[in-house]
Amino acid sequence: MFLIKILVRNAFRHKLRTFLTILGITVAILAFGLLRTFIQAWYGGVEASSATRLITRSSISLIFPLPLSYREKIRQIDDVLIVSWGTWFGGIYIDEKNFFANFAVDAKSYLDLYPEYLLSAEERKDFLRDRKAAVVGRKLAKRFGWKLGDLITLRGTIFPGNYEFVLRGIYRGRDETVDETQFFFHWDYLNESLKRIAPSLADQTGWYMIGITRPDRATEVARKIDQAFRNSIAETLTETEKAFQLSFLSMSETILTAIELVSFVVIVIIVAVVANTMSMAYRERIGEYAVFKTLGYRGWQIGGMILGESITLTSIGCGFGIALTYPIASIAARALSQYFPVFRVPHEAISMDIVASLVVGLLAALVPIYRAVTIRIADGLRRIG
Repeated sequence: MFLIKILVRNAFRHKLRTFLTILGITVAILAFGLLRTFIQAWYGGVEASSATRLITRSSISLIFPLPLSYREKIRQIDDVLIVSWGTWFGGIYIDEKNFFANFAVDAKSYLDLYPEYLLSAEERKDFLRDRKAAVVGRKLAKRFGWKLGDLITLRGTIFPGNYEFVLRGIYRGRDETVDETQFFFHWDYLNESLKRIAPSLADQTGWYMIGITRPDRATEVARKIDQAFRNSIAETLTETEKAFQLSFLSMSETILTAIELVSFVVIVIIVAVVANTMSMAYRERIGEYAVFKTLGYRGWQIGGMILGESITLTSIGCGFGIALTYPIASIAARALSQYFPVFRVPHEAISMDIVASLVVGLLAALVPIYRAVTIRIADGLRRIG
């Protein structure tokens, strides 16, 4: 307790300088935490991926549809448990700025394949029996103030016309990694409309979602699926759900790498700030260290005091930075919910904040410790004042 009291008093001997140093550390730790949170949010879909789900799409591009007849061939392949399918709808709600993911799915198989979307038994029943029914995530419903039974109209962009839906379910995620901003409805409803207004687009789907028996069979099942449709009018590319999600992120990999580098540059800046403070403190206390030596203090004891003071500064700044990370991330989550459905501070970011503050405290104290330990008593006493 006495040692801690000494460290705190030494750290706050020059209050303005200490305040500015702690402020700099706080801002840097806050920036580091938010950048790591941003990277984690970008990979949110990857983290929520299941190892027992495959995605089959056109080998050319996702924008090219696949025939609905493929579902029966896929079902016949060994180790396939569930086959579902979906189509990106891309509808607009009132205005283009109200963007959210909306797509048509085969309702029953989709809910069976994605048990992480939690609906009550009554909502599930209402959704399955009503062809015009839709289900939305809890965050999306909150964003627009939707309630069960509301009539929602989406204007088609890919598929012409206005489509009316009745909200029959509001799902919540099984855990924090589940996207709660999606809107999905019956693929049959879309297909029946297309048969009337655009027959050439009917009986086709954007992709297939496939549940398999075991994760270790994923590669073999994917190979068999693609082999079944080789040399057909629409060849396929089958990959794990995680690989499918990563294919979208690969286009922005350079940006993510740059952001990750910036997050580590922030740590370098903290080292510079704290090292500057500790260097000034050392120059002011050379005489004190010499006196300590004359009183019999060993080098490791003097070095421990310098290191303790440095870590005290970084720990206080780290504590304030972490405390501010959560409320600011919460504000950012609301502002960016349209682009990042899952935006939460990961535990890894907090752990990295703590480790970074300790490493910075150590690095910033190394040179002052070396000088304080190696300086001769006579030289130290000569520089008093």
